[in-house]
Amino acid sequence: MCGRYASSRRPEDLVEEFDIADVRIPAPLEADYNVAPTKEVYAVVERPPQGSAESTAAEEPPERQLRVLTWGLVPSWAKDPSIGNRMINARMETVAEKPAYKRAFAKRRCLLPADGYYEWYPTQERTSAGRPRKQPFFIRPKDHGVLAMAGLYEIWRDPGKDDEAPDRFRWTCTVITTEAEDTLGHIHDRMPLMVERERWGAWLDPTAPQDHLLELLVPAAPGTLEAYPVATLVSNVRNNGPELVEPLPLEPDGGVAP
Repeated sequence: MCGRYASSRRPEDLVEEFDIADVRIPAPLEADYNVAPTKEVYAVVERPPQGSAESTAAEEPPERQLRVLTWGLVPSWAKDPSIGNRMINARMETVAEKPAYKRAFAKRRCLLPADGYYEWYPTQERTSAGRPRKQPFFIRPKDHGVLAMAGLYEIWRDPGKDDEAPDRFRWTCTVITTEAEDTLGHIHDRMPLMVERERWGAWLDPTAPQDHLLELLVPAAPGTLEAYPVATLVSNVRNNGPELVEPLPLEPDGGVAP
């Protein structure tokens, strides 16, 4: 799964990285080294240009936009938005079929930029409650480039809001996951799907034929990501800052120093 990640890039960096045509964010987000479900995150989407008339929107080529979404997908048909709290990940194996995701998979796909993501590995040590102590690892591209995670987004209309209310629509997203490649599978058996740079356009295109969408999604190639242990500070969502992604020192035997 993917339950926490880091996102510290500035909007202007993302505009250049993803060739954004329109920045649609109310205000820049602070650098976040402990992104958790229900938080606001950056997302790259392709939508009709602003101001397109409803009658011509389908004819207008989509433009690439940077938006702020809430992590935790709320389907358009949901009666209660709290459903999003448990819909932070969508499995690649069933994303095109499950009612909660299939509409978004067909038309509303996005990229979620990240520095890297966290996973917790159960160690041999035990907590005072007798449970295995979990060691967090940070997983990122070896070249420290941006991680473009495959995602879906939805737009939920709040029935309790007036038609003129600026916040009547809630934009939410989820991360698509797959089986982890071998070098990372010993930490966790799932990982977020990455979209390769040359496939960004095809993945984001809302008019792309659905038959070939899954072919665009591939696990990260072995050797392109690195994983290293970090402090357990990240386990508390209230902790934040670049120190969360700093590697822990290793003991002479290769273990993690206390």
